[in-house]
Amino acid sequence: MERIRQGRAVDRSRPRRRDVLRLGGLLVPAIAAPGLLTGCGANPASGAGNVLRVSQPGDPVTMDPQKQGDMVSMNALINMFDTLTTRGQDNALHPRLALTWTARDELTWRFTLRPGVTFHNGEACDAAAVKFSVERLLDPKTKSPIVELRYVKNVTVVDPLTVDVHTTQHDPILPDKLSLFGGVVVPPRYLAEVGDRGFAAHPVGTGPFTFVSWQRDHELRMRAYPKHWSGRPHADELVFRPAPNASSSLAALQSGGVDLVAGLTPDAAQQLDGYPGVTLDAYTGIRTSYLSLNTLEKGPLSDRRVRQALNHAIDVPLLIKAVLGGKAREVPAMIPHGAFGFDPTVKPFTRSVETARALLAEAGYPHGFSTTLTASNNDSNVAEALSGLLSKAGVRAKVSLLDPGTYAGRLTSTNHSALGPMYLAASTIWTLDGESMIQSNVRSDRRQSRWHSKEADRLVDIEELSVDPAERTKAFADLQRLMQQEAPFVFLYQLDNIYARNRRPRWKPGPAGVLDMSSAEVSR
Repeated sequence: MERIRQGRAVDRSRPRRRDVLRLGGLLVPAIAAPGLLTGCGANPASGAGNVLRVSQPGDPVTMDPQKQGDMVSMNALINMFDTLTTRGQDNALHPRLALTWTARDELTWRFTLRPGVTFHNGEACDAAAVKFSVERLLDPKTKSPIVELRYVKNVTVVDPLTVDVHTTQHDPILPDKLSLFGGVVVPPRYLAEVGDRGFAAHPVGTGPFTFVSWQRDHELRMRAYPKHWSGRPHADELVFRPAPNASSSLAALQSGGVDLVAGLTPDAAQQLDGYPGVTLDAYTGIRTSYLSLNTLEKGPLSDRRVRQALNHAIDVPLLIKAVLGGKAREVPAMIPHGAFGFDPTVKPFTRSVETARALLAEAGYPHGFSTTLTASNNDSNVAEALSGLLSKAGVRAKVSLLDPGTYAGRLTSTNHSALGPMYLAASTIWTLDGESMIQSNVRSDRRQSRWHSKEADRLVDIEELSVDPAERTKAFADLQRLMQQEAPFVFLYQLDNIYARNRRPRWKPGPAGVLDMSSAEVSR
């Protein structure tokens, strides 16, 4: 029987996925979702009331917004907590808890706050709360992994609705950094009463939803906050459910246990295409993928000719077409299209196995070499395809897959070799500024930097600290050209944001794909 999607017959003449996933003689396995799309034990949506259920690949690390630094956690917490600024669907920065902001001098940003905002427990959200929140995040005792406020020194209360944020160096995009991780405001009085542990057990924010319960690795439940400054959200309840493997979340979608599946890989989305009652939505995104190369240890990757060869060997357009279903865009040098600092004159590497082999021979590896490519098992298809493409040039990259938790722990550790000589990574630059893509990966003293270059450090300092947008633009352009020349990364693509949903929810994300569900409408 032919499956129908949105009133049209699925074209069975299209080539099967297996026919396009043969890269370098390697068959990339597809996720076996369709055979599992049966009941998963979840309650069907019918009769459940105005409840919106969202699935994403993982569970939050904690309910304390200042003790996490990952998008999965922030996607849930942004619904219970407000930030000082926010990024709109138009890519522009908009007011949230702060109505206005201005740089009073090179080391001072002034923020004027929205009047009358209260936390869910009735506590006032005022200048004192902002001062407390920023300084709590910066306090070493908090052990916050959030790095965006590295240049903030302290906060001064000017009056109940005005704060000055003082920095050690000029930070041109501080307001942008306060639109997500660094900008969350928490209640000082409540924290003093219950302590950090009590706060994480029952978080209190100012956001559109209030905390109800959290069963780790099972379900986070929230309820609409009727007194929110922007108005009551449309959904009465909001539920987040983790789905570490795509097949289980898609099964929940068909059974009615989930209304919206976020964080889908293109491969998983294609597995669902054609099933009745399921709609796939794709939006232009800015999550950018790359291979990080350890240039600091002796071996092939310490030679820039080898690194350039890897970039020539990996046919990114083919990868996008064959493995990602066209749901991505090639990135020439780390910074994605749409972000401040992107230089359209910098073109991607030419894709040529012959050029790659010639560079390897010149570097002393005429027969290639063996290495390891580490990735999260969520990215297994891409990792295997990359290995297949590299094999065409004689680079034998054995794929090492880790569970997402282990991968994340090693990625953020101080051990630059924790993920091996080559690992597949991705960053969501939610500030829409190239600084957010570069900050942890390039400058020699940064956590994930595996490339030491005095010139790169100098350019990073300019783009991070200059007060002149034109000077920042030039530094970004020079940095991208330098990165192409030295090739400390294999530059890949920026992914579309892909969602699967049933007929109940109506919602559109911004370019960063943040799961702020306050505007989501849901039918009964």
